[in-house]
Amino acid sequence: NLPIQANRGIIYDRNGVVLATNLTTTSLILIPSQITDKELVASKLAPILGVSKTEILKHINKRVAMERVHPEGRRLDYKIADQISSLNLKGVYLVKEAKRDYPFDERLAHVLGYVGIDNQGLSGIELQYDYYLSGEQGAIKYYADAFGNRLNLSELYEQPQDGINIMLTIDYRIQEAIERELDNIMVHFNADQAMAIVMDPNNGEILGMGSRPTFSANNYQKYATEVINRNLPIWATFEPGSTFKIVTFAAAIEEKKVDIFKDTFHDSGSRVVENARIRCWKHGGHGTQTFLQVLENSCNPGFVELGQRLGKELLFKYFDLLGFGQKTGIDLNGE
Repeated sequence: NLPIQANRGIIYDRNGVVLATNLTTTSLILIPSQITDKELVASKLAPILGVSKTEILKHINKRVAMERVHPEGRRLDYKIADQISSLNLKGVYLVKEAKRDYPFDERLAHVLGYVGIDNQGLSGIELQYDYYLSGEQGAIKYYADAFGNRLNLSELYEQPQDGINIMLTIDYRIQEAIERELDNIMVHFNADQAMAIVMDPNNGEILGMGSRPTFSANNYQKYATEVINRNLPIWATFEPGSTFKIVTFAAAIEEKKVDIFKDTFHDSGSRVVENARIRCWKHGGHGTQTFLQVLENSCNPGFVELGQRLGKELLFKYFDLLGFGQKTGIDLNGE
């Protein structure tokens, strides 16, 4: 069997924009038992592939039924493939091989992931849905005798079965905006890292996701492991800060610990908790305000008051009820 690689399934955004596709390339396969003049074949192939004659002889002299010339014979450009084909050497075969291509390269790289030399998914969507994307390999089958010599009988062609296409919830128009702003943030703040997620709050669909540093999905081998394998919005943990105040506020309302319209709170500018002084962002505080104004003003001491009214146990109960500290189950690796 001379293997013919299947095309991986195409990955689209929600509007049909192609995010990952395939390029057709050619790879070199040797059948050592059919090569009678090994020195001649090695001397012909070596300069075309840009390697030493000794390296090619290592492949030719292997005691195997079929030798895939790796890495120098993989994914050859058409000029090199044509040169090899024109030699018409016995036991030397060129077979179709698909190469993954990411049209937008560094954009959405962590979400899409990347594939290995054998087109196997190694990260991101490519890994998560590899079973569906990979398809089934085909072959050109020919008859040979017990010594591997090819017989003059008709070949059989077994067509490869391409992988299944996948459509994501990603909207590439939103993704473009994310990528642009992440670049701006990195330059403006001279940042080490940056991340962004756009989600539909009605159903949890991820419309866009990106992080910096990023990498080229077409050339992932050139990057450090910690860059290509860390999708920061999923992998990293960080303190949510004032965005978490809505949880405390909602819990206090649910437990009837506050009437946000009638109850008032005097903000002097800080509040002491367990010997730690929690300050308001506004110097001197906001003075007397309703708890609705505490929320509007994002007043730290006011939220300390709400947290103390709830107590630790009730507060943590709502953290658990709202799913904090649990995995989201997003279909990407590394959470």
